Amino acid sequence: MLHASLRAVGPVEGGADGLIDGIEQAVGSGGTLLMILGAVVAHEWVNQRPEAERAGLLADAAPYDPLTAPVLPEVGTLAEVFRVRPGTMVTDNPSGRFAARGARAAELLRDAPWDDYYGPDSPLDRLCGMGGRVLRLGASPDTTTVLHFAEYLADVPDKRRVRRHYRVMGAAGPETRAVECLDDERGIVDWPGEDTFALILGAYRATGRVATGRVGKADGELIEAADIVDFGARWMGENLAR
Repeated sequence: MLHASLRAVGPVEGGADGLIDGIEQAVGSGGTLLMILGAVVAHEWVNQRPEAERAGLLADAAPYDPLTAPVLPEVGTLAEVFRVRPGTMVTDNPSGRFAARGARAAELLRDAPWDDYYGPDSPLDRLCGMGGRVLRLGASPDTTTVLHFAEYLADVPDKRRVRRHYRVMGAAGPETRAVECLDDERGIVDWPGEDTFALILGAYRATGRVATGRVGKADGELIEAADIVDFGARWMGENLAR
């Protein structure tokens, strides 16, 4: 799973495509790359309104198209370039849209859950089960998405959940559909301090279990996905369950 800042890596021959080419060459023909995309959805604003109003507000909205919707701007340019490359597969969920390329892309993404899209049997769960790793290239410390899976495993009571609504294309035409999941925007509980994912990553780095190196001008980190998920779930249980 790739998290990278093009700005941090610096100039690369071929730009974003050149960086993806290089990483694909490194993982080889039997390897697979996974990225989180999110999606720009024109009617996302309705989820700031009371639930009782949303169906009416969405009645005439254009359906979300998972194949054409751009990635969230905060996810970055690299993810958008990754999305549009020929051969990239994407999931259909507007809240937790993933993309993958390579030998096991279909296995990672097939029938990904609509609700709890970061939870059990999600692409994140499957990544861990496959022995996958997380490659961070100059990415912000609060953007280790696999830790959202740790939120589902953590022994924390009263985890906050949310329900969002979208207009999508169903088998019989446009329909309004709800997505229910742990709150991946505000956090599963109130936490007044520094971003929890950044704190977990910092604590995990201190264990010495992160492989490091330079890629261009960026600090690169290679992390065993299942290991940091287990670590993160324990950290959340010890710190968020107070």
